[in-house]
Amino acid sequence: MCDSNEKECHGRIVCSCEEYGPRLEGLIIPSLLMLLREKPSHGYEIMEKLNDLDFLMTLPDPGSVYRHLRRMEEEGLVKSRLETGGSGPARKVYSLTAEGDEYLLSCNASLKNIKKSIENFLTAAKNFTGKKNR
Repeated sequence: MCDSNEKECHGRIVCSCEEYGPRLEGLIIPSLLMLLREKPSHGYEIMEKLNDLDFLMTLPDPGSVYRHLRRMEEEGLVKSRLETGGSGPARKVYSLTAEGDEYLLSCNASLKNIKKSIENFLTAAKNFTGKKNR
């Protein structure tokens, strides 16, 4: 367990340690795009939706999510608008652009290739279970 870098966000542990197995940071951007494809959302709502995804082993730090959103906006993958209404300050609502949709489709194709590679690795590794190097 990693006490020094561990914190909690939305009831899930957020940790930057390697102790928790393979890191799936490469899924953060496609996950954000997928959520925005489903529905335009503001940052806090996106964080809540990320918490519901069962394929992210750890929840990304909120600051990291906002940095990704800003960068994706600069790259034209998402756009934002200020939404006013109700009480409180205006919120920045992010939505997917056509370029973001194309990028998401490209990510899906790449992830399918990665999945096939992982399945091949696991099949090969199963053949070596219990055998020692000689």
